[in-house]
Amino acid sequence: MAEKIKRLRRRRKIKSLASLGDLGEKFAPRQLAILVGIIVLGSGLSLVALNYGAKAYHNWRESRLIKRASEMLAHDDFDNASRLAQQVLELDRDSLPAFQILAEASEKQNKIETVAWRSQIARLQPNRLDSHLNLASAALRFGELDTARKALERVAPNDRDKADYHVVAGWLARAQGDDGAQQEHFAAALRQEPNNELYQFNLAVLQIKSGDKDKIDNARATLTRLTKTAPFRTGALRALLNDAIDRADLNAADEIAQELQMSPQVTFGDYLLCLNLYRKLDQKKFDLLLDKVKPVAARLPNDAALLMDWMNNNGLAADVLKWMEKLPSNLTTNPPAAISIAESFATVRNWSRLKRWTRGDTWGENEYLRLAYQAYASKQMRQSGNDAEFDSLWRTAERAAGDEADRELTLARLAAKWNLTTEAEQLWLRVARNTPMRREALDALAKIYRATNDLPNLYRTMQRLHEASPGEAGVTANYARLALLLDQNTREAQELAKQAYDRAPEDTTCAVTYGFALYAAGRTPEAVDILKKFPAEQLHDPHAAVYMALLCADENLVDAAKDYIETAKRGPLYSEEKKLLEEASAKIASLTSASPAPSAKPSASPARSTSTPGPKPSPNESPSPAASPLNPASPSPTPP
Repeated sequence: MAEKIKRLRRRRKIKSLASLGDLGEKFAPRQLAILVGIIVLGSGLSLVALNYGAKAYHNWRESRLIKRASEMLAHDDFDNASRLAQQVLELDRDSLPAFQILAEASEKQNKIETVAWRSQIARLQPNRLDSHLNLASAALRFGELDTARKALERVAPNDRDKADYHVVAGWLARAQGDDGAQQEHFAAALRQEPNNELYQFNLAVLQIKSGDKDKIDNARATLTRLTKTAPFRTGALRALLNDAIDRADLNAADEIAQELQMSPQVTFGDYLLCLNLYRKLDQKKFDLLLDKVKPVAARLPNDAALLMDWMNNNGLAADVLKWMEKLPSNLTTNPPAAISIAESFATVRNWSRLKRWTRGDTWGENEYLRLAYQAYASKQMRQSGNDAEFDSLWRTAERAAGDEADRELTLARLAAKWNLTTEAEQLWLRVARNTPMRREALDALAKIYRATNDLPNLYRTMQRLHEASPGEAGVTANYARLALLLDQNTREAQELAKQAYDRAPEDTTCAVTYGFALYAAGRTPEAVDILKKFPAEQLHDPHAAVYMALLCADENLVDAAKDYIETAKRGPLYSEEKKLLEEASAKIASLTSASPAPSAKPSASPARSTSTPGPKPSPNESPSPAASPLNPASPSPTPP
């Protein structure tokens, strides 16, 4: 059977070859070549047509989907616009129009996905300033500060002098808590566009609180002018009112407050600002305004809670408890007013009433606060077994807060306010993982570690603060000083100390830290030259005095060193600073026992005095010795 199959195959092969031979007999070789060429060409054209047709259809479909998505976006049909844009990405994963539609749709819906879509646009347009600024703005909006910072770092150097860049960089600085950098960026934006009233307003609001007289005067003039411009009138009046209250110019504040109350854009918060004024200015006007505001506040639960919070913060918690008796129970027994009333009970230290108040119905999404106030009342009642009850209630409150950052932040603030240090520390550590809240959390942790003299944790916290805000001179200086104290990354610390000083050479903290870095590098004379330019009173802070004592001892300035040692002893110091102080004291003791104490070296240049102005010395007179930070006769104010 197998042999038959082989014979059949052999016959077919022979017939096939014979047919080819017949074809060769019918056509000349040239004709046959042409025929083959035509067949090959036809096949190629068919493939090209097929490929082009598929691509043309692909482009047509993509264009049609983009058009439909754009139409839906224009009609605020965000969900369908996003759905069609996603279909486009299935056809072309790098479709710029699709990413732009998705970014705009998610942005208008206030969705965090905006950041991801803006990031894709910036990837596809790496040389476009607006793409990076839009990404940074979106990241700031949703609290992703690291993403915002990286977006600005990718902006081309020649675009970094443009106003739009400085505006976004300024808002990033504000989010990072760097007020100085924010002011610098807003000033740079205004230099680029000096007639932009928004830039004028933003800078003036900052500068009126700057502490620099010239800047304050300019800011006040700018805001006064902007009160005549409708879009900025109310905001300018608020800033001017705060300024007048802060400098106790109550007559000017009264006039501004009346203007603010007549403004069409007046808010409930503005009434509270006016209450701040009249409480200081005129008790009768204050009582009249408070009586006027209470019925307005009672219309809305949020406004009622705002007024109660203001009263709690201004010594009127007892009045809140009287007012609540006149309000409907459905307003007072539910958040947010119920929370404010709980705070009133805590403020007047009525623990039994607070405990009864928080034993009622649940507070819904604010249940964690009811449990927290109940735990605090239990702890303060100091009865047997209350510690166990407090622990149980507090842990339940933390579980009720869940992993929601806003709730953990509120709970952390309460724990800090109530001096629950252990509970506050753990909460702040969790809050610090959330980028928008990181600065507040790290500042709070630094305060805890300073109070407990926990230098290793304080160092780690300052390191994180520096990483979050690397351009902030004060933060950089504090981090560098701790690194030098603990002998951590000494070379980097010395470089950072110099960077901080270069950025803010008139800041005492930065100068003292740089002086300490120079001392560690064996360059004490340079440190003394820098610090002797500062007014003596600025260097008599207990912490600063430690380093001044160390420098003076190293330069054999015995009397000045003794003066700083006495100043340092009067204030709280870190454990490592106490070691430095002991080192300086030992050096002075050895110098004193060896020989008579030398006089302090005179200052090479007159120090800048910030004392109360008096008669200026004549040109022939010598500078007052009290102005020299190395003169032991310098005043030594008691540290706070």
